[in-house]
Amino acid sequence: MRDALLNRSNLLWFIPGLHVKRWFILMIAGVTLIGLGIGFFLVEIYREASLPAVFYYLTLQFIPRWLRGALLGALGTVAFLIGLYRLNRTLIESVRGNDTQPIVKKLVRQYVTSHGPRIVAIGGGHGLATLLRGLKQHTSNITAIVTVADDGGSSGRLRREFGVLPPGDFRMCISALADDESLVSQLMQYRFGGNSGLSGHSFGNLFITAMAELTGSFERAILESSRVVASQGRIVPSTLTDVTLCAEYKAPDSSLVMAGPAPAPVRGESSIGKKGLPIERVWLEPADPPAYPDAIKAILEADLIVLGPGSLFTSVMPNLLVPEIVQALRETPARCIYVCNVATERGETDGFSMSDHVRAIERHIGPGILDAVLANDHINPHFKAPSGVDMVHADAHVEGSTVAVVRAHLADDAEPWRHDSAKLAAAVLAFLHN
Repeated sequence: MRDALLNRSNLLWFIPGLHVKRWFILMIAGVTLIGLGIGFFLVEIYREASLPAVFYYLTLQFIPRWLRGALLGALGTVAFLIGLYRLNRTLIESVRGNDTQPIVKKLVRQYVTSHGPRIVAIGGGHGLATLLRGLKQHTSNITAIVTVADDGGSSGRLRREFGVLPPGDFRMCISALADDESLVSQLMQYRFGGNSGLSGHSFGNLFITAMAELTGSFERAILESSRVVASQGRIVPSTLTDVTLCAEYKAPDSSLVMAGPAPAPVRGESSIGKKGLPIERVWLEPADPPAYPDAIKAILEADLIVLGPGSLFTSVMPNLLVPEIVQALRETPARCIYVCNVATERGETDGFSMSDHVRAIERHIGPGILDAVLANDHINPHFKAPSGVDMVHADAHVEGSTVAVVRAHLADDAEPWRHDSAKLAAAVLAFLHN
């Protein structure tokens, strides 16, 4: 019904709660009072002054007063509406650029999303951005809690050179939550090429870093950067501590003759997946970083908590290694659902089933937090996954766990090893409302 209404732009101005009609009424009242004032002034002149006979016709004295009032009122209304329409068109063209969506539709969508559910999405990377891109169509009451463990690529370089938290995952979330993913949003994602010192850096990463230097705090930099592209919702770090993600790998099967020694642990998020070995556990150094207070507040006030999608050990898990985050997840009345990846990730979840993903999370944070796992149940039999990537099937249940299984068609039609943002958001909201 909402989408049908959105297609009838002329009727949208009458929807309650847009905070528009009241100002129209005030404008009309103001114009009416001005007209009355001018009318009283002219009547006084007409009574006291000797005016040429032509004024008898110019002021329509030959027409009854009630008819004069109706006629002038109608003409005034038409003139007012035409002027308002043309002014509105001029303002629209001056502010929206290439955006062809009528402002009234934006107002209605803003009104609808502002009354949407309070959803907290926890993760990082492209997976979290995909989820946010779909959720923003339904609610603006979104809080994205983002990992700060990234130490590779442009983010890692800026982290080492300027001492800021890694901006890359925040940049992707800012763009995903942008009001309309316009040229400014695309600019945030622009990556420099060539062989210069800027090579490999994203403009958005540099922008956030500069904003952090200018404002004096990383969290303020994220807030101001979000305002530039009119991002919906909020984006906050899980912690402000400079943490390092570490991983320990599974020991070889002792029954093998050539088992060899256990693999050495690895420090640094960007190095964890390069060994290509099964990951046993991950942890943060320092081990007990304090959580960002707004992240805790959002979790406790949420209607729904969503973990993932995204790299299991390097995007989702680092947030869950902050003890206060886990404690808040245990205390919140909101249900918690984990979005299982559509496909495995090379070097990180090779050979993982849906149950393996869930068990890995519960091995780190304990049972009783996850209420359900959302998994893709549509795998095209003719699709051939990229080399080293396996599609993850939606199991009937999670082995060794009481976590419920929710199945839905979540895969992107063009890239079936990734989630479709619209399908994913629809499935998440369906779980919330069931």
